[in-house]
Amino acid sequence: MTHHDSVRAQLQALEALLRDHQLWQETAPQPNAFESTQPFCMDTLEPFEWLQWVLIPRMHALIDGGHPLPNGFAIAPYYEMALDAAHPARSVVLAELLALDALFGDPL
Repeated sequence: MTHHDSVRAQLQALEALLRDHQLWQETAPQPNAFESTQPFCMDTLEPFEWLQWVLIPRMHALIDGGHPLPNGFAIAPYYEMALDAAHPARSVVLAELLALDALFGDPL
């Protein structure tokens, strides 16, 4: 399995988890929500919206285009802070994000 394949599989697992927990939306946010200059569009999107409408599609676009994937980034630390500790899906979402982050450590 290539690095791209591993990342795609993890993105698909994250999407399935969001769907299973009814966190997947059928309707996209308004276009101006994507114009934010804040990291993770934190001022215009909810954390789960950013995963669905920004991270997952952009990563799939990189993979589909055969482009290099980023190295050395981590999104789980933001989600540890952004998600309410009482959210019922918090621990499983964080586990999936940590698994995704692990794929972007040192270049493979």
